[in-house]
Amino acid sequence: MKLIKQIALVALLAVLPLRAANRGNEVVVIYNSALPESKGVAEHYAKLRAVPAGQVFGFPLSTNESISRQEFHASLQQPLAQKLESEKLWHVGAETLPATNGTAARTVQKVLTSKIRYAVLCYGVPLHIKEDLDLVEPGSDKVRLEMRRNEAAVDSELACLPVLAQKLPCAGPLRNPYYTTTNALNLNPTNNLLMVSRLDGPTAAIARALVDHALFAETNGLWGRAYFDTRSITEGSFKVGDDWMRGAAEIARFAGFETIVDTNGTTLPADFPVSHLALYAGWYDANVSGPFQDPATEFMPGAFAYHLHSYSAETLRATNRNWCGPLLANGVTATMGCVAEPYLEGTPDIGAFFGRFCIYGFTFGEAAYAAQTTLSWQTTVIGDPLYRPFGKDPQAQQLDLERRCSPFLEWSHLKAINLNLYRKMPVLKALDYLDEIPLTKRSAVLTEKLATLQAALGKPASAIRATQAALALHPSPQQRLRLRLDLGTKLLAADRTPEAIANYRKLLEESPGWPGRQALAEKIAALEKQAASPGTTNAPAKP
Repeated sequence: MKLIKQIALVALLAVLPLRAANRGNEVVVIYNSALPESKGVAEHYAKLRAVPAGQVFGFPLSTNESISRQEFHASLQQPLAQKLESEKLWHVGAETLPATNGTAARTVQKVLTSKIRYAVLCYGVPLHIKEDLDLVEPGSDKVRLEMRRNEAAVDSELACLPVLAQKLPCAGPLRNPYYTTTNALNLNPTNNLLMVSRLDGPTAAIARALVDHALFAETNGLWGRAYFDTRSITEGSFKVGDDWMRGAAEIARFAGFETIVDTNGTTLPADFPVSHLALYAGWYDANVSGPFQDPATEFMPGAFAYHLHSYSAETLRATNRNWCGPLLANGVTATMGCVAEPYLEGTPDIGAFFGRFCIYGFTFGEAAYAAQTTLSWQTTVIGDPLYRPFGKDPQAQQLDLERRCSPFLEWSHLKAINLNLYRKMPVLKALDYLDEIPLTKRSAVLTEKLATLQAALGKPASAIRATQAALALHPSPQQRLRLRLDLGTKLLAADRTPEAIANYRKLLEESPGWPGRQALAEKIAALEKQAASPGTTNAPAKP
């Protein structure tokens, strides 16, 4: 067992750059002084992240989510730039850019030195800059017609604050030169980028809790299962979206997560059991749907969830429309979304995000901005930008969980197994690992994995016994639902129909609010009718 654990941990250490945690003095916190709740969120964040008092700024802003471009410039963009300069948090000066092929040398105004890298916008700071139809800019006719708009997410526009003096065009997106960077230090105001995120959501309490959940996951780890909802698109202009999703799923597997990928053309159905969700990415419903409408869906502390849709963050105040607001209301710690139509290529590359967040150990803010193809466009980033759940030495984290007898220890063992299976370790060795861990006999999570491995080895009777054992180990409600459904399938495949029927009836008893009840009741009736027919047999399963 020790050898297997060592292989897994060494494999992870080979790809995770270990560096010091980010400090609060790299952050400025911005709140709406016209809204007391906004200041409360700012003070809570600044206290927990040790942000210096001189880096918390209040500006009198509109309490609406959408504001005009003129109001954005006058009440937030320009005052913030002046404050950063006057407080000596950064310095703007002239820099001469050398001549390149066909371009003469020129001098530009930009941030030359900076003490900060992040800006956190708190609940009550406007979200969306409205289209200004009266704004006419030279050269805008060269922008693609569908992109020829000057509306934007406040976050994405403020990300360009280091080059405000250059008076870049408002119409259309700007290219992000650090898209897919693997060096987090590139993401810096001296390189023309301020990483902007927000602590926001349907209520101030939800916004305030985002840092609480982030700190909990940094202390205990982000554990659980990864869910991906693809559309099985293999050609055409929308293929890139599915490529991003498939890439993200592969990264989750590489990082050792128990990974579930739905390949149906539609989004996850309402009766799909989602337990212990740590990571989620999917597309393409306009409003929250499927299991994410169900309060029974289980989000782990620190969970990241993202649904790709053009208007996923049109508002953050609703709990039943769009996506970001409902996800935050249900317990998600970090997400991203679009305030207006970005077109697919203008949305975050979720595969790039997962690679930097889960493998390179970037902070949430770093990973989010390394995944942006564009700036001055439609993306809002919601969550603590310093959140870094994958920044710890894995071996030290494992030892810490063991020392504290943490309930998350079972997930650390599961990750060790998955890491080695991904690297082609024989399934029999994984079973040996589980047999050697005393915790397996007490863990529904590890015993479910035992059942999965036994099924993979073609041992249906053993897989059935392990699934039944997992059900006796107090699984979470959604895990229990999944185990019941899986057990029913296994029993039917083994011609044990009466046991399958009894199992399904137990499921209906245990899960009175499950959306699939009617369909399952009809299935039970059909099975009972079939079992009552002459000539029906129920042969025992093979050992």
